[in-house]
Amino acid sequence: MTINRQGTVRFGDAALYISESPEESVFGEWGKQFKRQVFKRIVQQLNRMGWELEVPAGMIERYGRSFAEDHRIGRKGDLQGELEMTGRCIEFKMWQDVANITREDGDGRYEFDKEEKMPYLLRLEMERTRRKIRDYLCNVFAGYEFEIVKGKSVMRGPGHLTALEWIEQDYRNCYHYNQELGRRGGDEYAFNSKSADGGKVTHGAKVYTTDYNGRIIVGTAYYNINNMWWVVSGKYGLRNKASFEIYTSHPGDLKRKRNDRTRLNRLESEMKKAVAVMDFKRADALKPLLLDARQKGETTA
Repeated sequence: MTINRQGTVRFGDAALYISESPEESVFGEWGKQFKRQVFKRIVQQLNRMGWELEVPAGMIERYGRSFAEDHRIGRKGDLQGELEMTGRCIEFKMWQDVANITREDGDGRYEFDKEEKMPYLLRLEMERTRRKIRDYLCNVFAGYEFEIVKGKSVMRGPGHLTALEWIEQDYRNCYHYNQELGRRGGDEYAFNSKSADGGKVTHGAKVYTTDYNGRIIVGTAYYNINNMWWVVSGKYGLRNKASFEIYTSHPGDLKRKRNDRTRLNRLESEMKKAVAVMDFKRADALKPLLLDARQKGETTA
């Protein structure tokens, strides 16, 4: 039995996007039907595929149960995911934290090119997951169609897109695109724009942040989504940074690397590996380095 709903399904970078174009308000009966017929069916299918999902506890505490029920977070082994319903759109984004992560915080959720950086088996599982959800939705809903985004280039660099062209493309391919702003909105909220030095990050402003080695770089901030910002440095340089990783004023001592947290995480990881294989000689060698890193972390926190 098929259900008569009109909608579009498309793939993104390790992601699945579903959208409809209702003629009535998304906050009335249509929104309730969209959640019951589409969102909850996706949750059910993910559970059947072995995903362990839950309503985010932190979101319940901060925004209340009603708002949080439109979200799920979960994982299947080392593959993690977030399901979100916003208005007429549903997004399911997947990522991993186990390999090829270039961000200092080790969080693969905000990495560039998530698919390319996934280990082979995790990438297969990601592809299997979104294809099964796509096939299920297009079979259940009579008017659902799979949209292949044509002519979209994700390559950035000489001979491809500049950083600003890449951002513009990202804006226009997002269902949250605000035509009046020419980008996504949300940076007007203080919790999305508070900087590392207590200032306010503004779209198009000169800012300071760190590269992947902890060195301070200068760039221009462009709003991404939630509290995440693109920082463009040069023609092709582009980094995805949280507002609390960005300085609006000169941070001083540009020669000092801000990688204390990265160093601490690496040393803790190496210590765990040494203990796991009972290599106590290496553990003894790592211990003073780890203590030093923790003291520096407390000092700079």
